Amino acid sequence: MSDKALRLGTRRSKLAMAQSGQVAEAVRRVTGRPVELVEITTYGDTSREHLAQIGGTGVFVTALRDALLRGEVDFAVHSLKDLPTAQPAELVLAALPEREDPRDVIVARDGLKFTDLPRGARIGTGAPRRMAQLNAYARAHGLDIETVPIRGNVDTRIRYVRDGELDAVVLAAAGLNRIGRIEEVTDFLSVDTVLPAPGQGALAIECAAQRADLIAALGELDDPFTRAAVTAERSLLAALEAGCSAPVGALADFLGDGQVVKEMRLRAVVGTTDGTRMVQLSTTGSVPQTHEGALALGSDLATEMLAQGAAGLMGERAH
Repeated sequence: MSDKALRLGTRRSKLAMAQSGQVAEAVRRVTGRPVELVEITTYGDTSREHLAQIGGTGVFVTALRDALLRGEVDFAVHSLKDLPTAQPAELVLAALPEREDPRDVIVARDGLKFTDLPRGARIGTGAPRRMAQLNAYARAHGLDIETVPIRGNVDTRIRYVRDGELDAVVLAAAGLNRIGRIEEVTDFLSVDTVLPAPGQGALAIECAAQRADLIAALGELDDPFTRAAVTAERSLLAALEAGCSAPVGALADFLGDGQVVKEMRLRAVVGTTDGTRMVQLSTTGSVPQTHEGALALGSDLATEMLAQGAAGLMGERAH
């Protein structure tokens, strides 16, 4: 590889720029080459519609991938949960670095935790997945909440709370960590309460499939445990034929004795946004040693969920 600067395609949002900057620094370390950020505006950045309305799947990704295919950038960084599950043959996920905290968090007024919110509390989120699980938890535990659909970047969402329009908003821990604002969190939601989006907290570094030298270099940043986990999660999402705005939560984690990882557990949930009907299942098996093994873990669990009526809870399914 030459020593000229590598061009990293990134969305323009504060969060995207922060995480792309962190990846750029890591790529500089492993390649010895300078990396320059190339800012690209995506449809998801300019549209004011709710993600559920514009389909969610790919709205933050297509413009970056087009720039890759045209050779305008050498590689791109995505939030993995924004990526459609079908991978184009011309592009490859060269690295999935070690995952950040996958949990959802609450930023609430007066420093409140989720279970301490007052009756009738208004909680903002753009994700049907979060609405479904928060409403289901509230219903099961006698809480009275109203989930309110919102859009916007982190600043915009937190401002709804600061300005008194909402009692709380739900955000991803990973994003707040990456922009240095984790101290604003008032409650971390246990994954037993709210399962994250498939791939949440993970980044994907993507480049053209014919760039073998670059794929090898970027591969230094790949974390095999992260790759196994998110491959299973995304396989489940694909088998459910659900897009990334569908009310599907999934998380694969690893079980062991603190020294040795022995098993991988995959948990998943599908529910109606009002939380009245849910299908929630899990499976545990040996840690997948191959890509195909991780795919099978996800698709097998999806098959069980579909047998229990998951398809009918997702609204319009993605194809």
